[in-house]
Amino acid sequence: MTHGMRADTLQEDRGWRDTATRYALVPLRIFLGVTFVYAGLDKLTDSAFMQDAGAGSIGDMMRGVRDSSAVPALIDMALKNPVGFGYAIAFGELAVGLGALLGLLTRLAALGGALISLSLWLTVSWAADPYYYGNDLPYLMAWIPLVLAGAPLLSVDAALRARRSRAGGSR
Repeated sequence: MTHGMRADTLQEDRGWRDTATRYALVPLRIFLGVTFVYAGLDKLTDSAFMQDAGAGSIGDMMRGVRDSSAVPALIDMALKNPVGFGYAIAFGELAVGLGALLGLLTRLAALGGALISLSLWLTVSWAADPYYYGNDLPYLMAWIPLVLAGAPLLSVDAALRARRSRAGGSR
């Protein structure tokens, strides 16, 4: 008596695994997209945040982390116009989040998300001890698969790629 799996069972299992592999980045895109859209909107709608000084302001937050950041020069640059910097971060987070959710220019959006996360890690959350208490480093690492792979499914990028492929094939 031999023990093994039937060939049709192997084929079904392989099909499920292939499907799961193809869709593996979709939950990551949704999570990062929703989180960054929310972060951008939260900043834009928080009147205390978009201030040069005061409790909860971008200015006070930046001054508070300046001496503990890995790159104080980045904070010094932001402190030249903290409100402008706050708006730049908020609109950047919105653009990145929408790009990830829609799968539109996904690699570029993911690169933007990685750069935002990197800058926040090197400045705001650098002093977190132990390092894994800071949340910006995991966000940076989460963006990297999307920088590498883009959004091959359920995305505007995929729809545009398919459209170009059909148009190229009909010539």
